[in-house]
Amino acid sequence: MKLLCVYCSSSLHLSSDYYEMADRVGRELVSHGWGLVYGGGNAGLMGSVAQGVKAAGGVVVGVIPEFMKVRELAFTDADELISVSTMAERRKLMIDRADAFLALPGGIGTLEEISEVLTLRYLGQMDKHIVFINQNGYYDHLFRFFEHMQSERFKTSGMEGLYDVATTVEDIWTHLHADQSYEADQLWKETH
Repeated sequence: MKLLCVYCSSSLHLSSDYYEMADRVGRELVSHGWGLVYGGGNAGLMGSVAQGVKAAGGVVVGVIPEFMKVRELAFTDADELISVSTMAERRKLMIDRADAFLALPGGIGTLEEISEVLTLRYLGQMDKHIVFINQNGYYDHLFRFFEHMQSERFKTSGMEGLYDVATTVEDIWTHLHADQSYEADQLWKETH
């Protein structure tokens, strides 16, 4: 079974539409033949996605550092709950287990995680789909920053080829099932 790695918030203080979308993503993930690998938490959007997957009869693989079990309330209904020592171990294991990546709205942890997989894809170290769900325009400023990064020449053009942007849950599956190979940045290839 393919596993979709979902990065998202563990906040309990969001507008209800974010939790509803996360639950729907979890349920539809199952109907499209995917399992879930994620940060192992039971709180916030993380909990909503995992609960949606389980409610639809799907497979949940959680990866959580020991020190976060209390803070994020580990999702004990996971089919596989893996405890690790560090955040770096968590990220690596999720990357290794995933067949594709999806970023729901999230904070700095989500940004760290999605930045790592964007970098790996940019450097040609992996070629797995990366999708942002841009609910309520949440990632608009980030995408503008990516454009600014390119216009100021901190990144060569073509960064938008690293990822897809979904505005609805239905869009996610269209992107994940599309052929989207990415050739490592030409400038990177020429200099390394």
